[in-house]
Order: sequence, then structure tokens, then C-alpha cells
Amino acid sequence: MDKRAVILGAGNVGRGFLGQLFSESGYFVTFVDIDEPLIDALRSRGEYIIRLVDNESTQEVLVGPVTGLLSHQRDQVAEALAQAALAATAVGARALSHIAPLVAAGIARRVGRGLNIPLNIIVCENLHNAAAIFREMVLQELAASDAPPGFASWADYLACGVGFVNTVIGRMVPELPPELRAQDPSLIIVEPYKELPVERAGFVGEIPPVVGMQPEDHFELFTARKLYLHNAGHAILGYLGYRRGYALGYEALEDALVRPILDGALQESIRGIVARYGAAEGWLREHVRDLLRRFANRALADPILRLARDPLRKLAPEDRLVGAARVAQEADIVPSHLAWGIAGALAFDAPSDPIAVELQRRIAQEGTEAVLHAVCAIDPQEPLGQAVLDAYQRLQREPLWQKT
Repeated sequence: MDKRAVILGAGNVGRGFLGQLFSESGYFVTFVDIDEPLIDALRSRGEYIIRLVDNESTQEVLVGPVTGLLSHQRDQVAEALAQAALAATAVGARALSHIAPLVAAGIARRVGRGLNIPLNIIVCENLHNAAAIFREMVLQELAASDAPPGFASWADYLACGVGFVNTVIGRMVPELPPELRAQDPSLIIVEPYKELPVERAGFVGEIPPVVGMQPEDHFELFTARKLYLHNAGHAILGYLGYRRGYALGYEALEDALVRPILDGALQESIRGIVARYGAAEGWLREHVRDLLRRFANRALADPILRLARDPLRKLAPEDRLVGAARVAQEADIVPSHLAWGIAGALAFDAPSDPIAVELQRRIAQEGTEAVLHAVCAIDPQEPLGQAVLDAYQRLQREPLWQKT
């Protein structure tokens, strides 16, 4: 089998990160998406441009050869998967159930042809245990048909024939401005960062060599590092930057009120990760130094509203803010700086974000303490709850935190 890869999802992660890595590794890449103008552009050109930007330089990289298929072209997608040596999903967690039938059809076609080469699928979704969840979705689709010859069940076949691999995506890829998309729907602007940690145990058979891909054994540590440092840091910049009236993340990073809170929150997360996972503190501090350098990328122009959107999801008990605070508590500290991030999320009232509107409706009807308990699983009377409520009140009453 020649080196062919299928990426389900041609958006920010699929086209803006995976496509580059797979192409640089020698794969012919087929993208699958619902965006017809984008797929038409990829199919007609056979390549696309990634623009790598930071504060020092801009570089354009041509990614190819590639092609594209629309998601409703089920037979062609199944055929592409049947021929693939590697695959990935980057569709968003809510869309996984829609692509599971496509992946199942591709696997069934491989079995029908007697292919004995494993297919590994890297599941690039912002969802805890995404690989296991997607595997179960695909298994349910396959279970409607007879098990492959020589196997008692489809589950037995997947165990040795298809790998479902967890990963964490660190590259920052903001939305393309509408005027640039009108000029070229396939263009994508990204930061140069290109590390892709993956869970070694998820692979079946030989791990394929991919530029930037780093198979890791203790993968829960890398998940925690991404969620409680990168994601938590972005959320704090988003929510507190919004209160200070900024439009872009790097502006909030430079703010004299926001930056000390961010720095304190990241240190609280570091202490918690060290306590829970036994990570090397120096390794985490070096990662934070690199994160702060990347957060300062003016050329990327990451919008505050992108960093802050969907506050109900980001306030969940195990997500980037509350989860980080709970981990920090394992270091025997009250995470007062992370509490500011939680408070900022509770106060986020951007009218353009329907989830923020829903959150504010609930606070108005139920009260802040009730929402804190119901959404975040934080008791208002515990030390963390008191710290959050104190910060929330300060955001509401202190003039410096009133949006301008």
C-alpha cells in the first residue's frame, strides 16, 4: 500500500496542522469535509498554502499533493479509507457521530479486500478519552454486520486491525478573516509550533513515522499539561481580557492587571501537575515560558472572543479552569489566581456568544452561588468557592474591571 492518508475535517486542525505534518512525511492526503468551496479548491489545485506567522517572520509553505471529498460522497470516502495507511479526525467532538459511519464503511471495505495492514486513526478532538469514545461509535456501526472471518466479533478485529489514538493539539490556528477566505478558501494562517504528542498505547502494529509526532507512554500528563496550562492560560486571557476591553489575546497578555493573575494561575497549575502526576517542575516551567512567548504572537492576532467563547463548557468540573484548580489543591494550596479565571468565565456576557447569554440568564434566575455549584461543582462555602465569589464581586464592582 502506498502512503495515503485521510483527514476527516479540513478546518483549522485538519488543514492547519495535520495536513502539513502528513504531507511533509510523504503522504498523499485526502481531506473530507462539508465545506464545498474549500473541497473544490483543494481538489482543483491539489495543494494549498499554510502561512506561518510569528513576531519575527512570515513564511508560506505549500502543502501537497492533496485532494478533497465531501462528506456525503460516502462511497468515495470509504474507498479512500480502504486505501489509507493512516487517518485522522479533526471534525469537532459533536460531529464524531456523523463520521463514524464513514470510518466503519472504510474499515469494512478493507476487511472485504483481505487487507491485513492495520489502520491507525489519530483522534484530534477536544474531548476527554476521545479515542475510546470514537472507537465505540465506530464499533456500534460495524456491529450491525457479521464479524470478519476468523474473528469472534468486530471488537476483536479492531483490537488488532485498527488503532484509535489520543492526541493533544498545541498549534494555535485562529479563524481566517472573511476577506482572506474570499480570496482563497484554502489558505490558513498558523503559528510555526509543530509538536504532536500522541498516546503510544493507542497504535496497532508499527507506529508510522510522522514529522512532529511524538509517541508518549504517560499520556495523561500531556493531556493535563495542555488542558491546565495552555487551555487554562488562554481562558484567563480571554475572560479577563474581555473585562478589560481588549480585542486580542496578546493585548491582554501585556495588561498590568491581567498578567500577574495569569502568571500566578500558571504557577498554581504547575504545582498541581507536579503533585498529581509527578512531573518535573523544570520541564513544566520551560513549557510555560514557551507558551507565554507564543501567546505574545501579534501576527497571529488571536481574538479574545475565540479564547473566551463557550463558557459553560470551559467551566465544567474537569475542564481547563475548575479542573486546574482542583489539581492545584492537591499541592495543598488555595488556587486564588485560578479562581479569578473561574470568576471571569462566570462574568463573561458577550452578546455574540449564545452560550454566554445562556450562562447570564441562569445567573440572573438562579443566582451566582447556585450556578457555581451546578456548573462547576464548587461549594460556595469551600475555600475555592469563597475565592471565586470574592473575585466575581470585584469584577462586578471595581471600575478597573468594567469593560470600555
